[in-house]
Amino acid sequence: MGAVLGPLASAMAAEKTVTFAYQDMMTPIRVVMESGDLEKQTGYKVKWVKFGGGGDVIRAMASGNVDIGEAGSSPIAAAASQGLPIKLFWILDDIGDAEQLVARKGAGIASIKDLKGRTVAVPFVSTAHYQLTFALQEAGLGPKDVRVLNMRPPEIAAAWERGDIDAAFIWAPVLTGLKKTGTVLASAGDFAAKGKATFDGIVATNAFLAAHPDFATTFVRLLAAADADYARNGASWTAGSPQVAAIAKWTGAAPADVPEGLAAYRFPTLEGQASAQWLGGGAATALKSTAEFLKAQGRVPDLAPDYGAFVTADVVKAAAGR
Repeated sequence: MGAVLGPLASAMAAEKTVTFAYQDMMTPIRVVMESGDLEKQTGYKVKWVKFGGGGDVIRAMASGNVDIGEAGSSPIAAAASQGLPIKLFWILDDIGDAEQLVARKGAGIASIKDLKGRTVAVPFVSTAHYQLTFALQEAGLGPKDVRVLNMRPPEIAAAWERGDIDAAFIWAPVLTGLKKTGTVLASAGDFAAKGKATFDGIVATNAFLAAHPDFATTFVRLLAAADADYARNGASWTAGSPQVAAIAKWTGAAPADVPEGLAAYRFPTLEGQASAQWLGGGAATALKSTAEFLKAQGRVPDLAPDYGAFVTADVVKAAAGR
């Protein structure tokens, strides 16, 4: 992998161009993307490329097409297990209640146990897939009891509209649409309380981080400022605000749905990022737990010796002036 990523980093250094892979999570980073402040403050040209899931982001990084990207803790754990030379350097969000298991109303599904013999969609190797598997196991349902289909978010929305699936474990904006004709059976936050925490993070190739530390530090400062603004003034992030307009533009969500989508997440502060709960140890522990799940599912062949090697608090500390 290193031989592929090395030349890319050299080319990026010469051109001062970075390719960032983003998804459709409704989080304050979209305000940074819309503002152009990252480009203005660094002098870099940033290519923002949208992907359907974290697994796709990781594959693009492995192929050398992406320098930095957003991915959930499950695809990050898979990447680390495979030895991909990347590092998690920012917790984009604590997923909390932003991912939910929703069943179609009128389908006779009142609990997770009722999913026996039914069809459930989820993006494979995602954080939602990790928690869906735990949820089914906890309900006493095995692999042969439930038909679990691998679908990206837009595919889930289409399958739901067609009536092809009975339930889905997914995030907004698709989640918002499903809840209008569905019933929530469980949230990611329910399983986090049972030791199955999930999060979305920003990862970069080791080569890119080493070659562009100032860019990464500036990026983190802007991310922290956006999260802090939401923490202080979230009540003003309404459907008619520029912040919500930015999030709607980049995610494809309806502006009216954004405030609720934002409120479902939790956003660690700059100081909290470096703490033992997150980049100071907790994130690595969560990645290891997730990787153990992936191995049991046959999604990765082996575990990494040390998941802490794929996490760094250095960028956050630099941004905080420590």
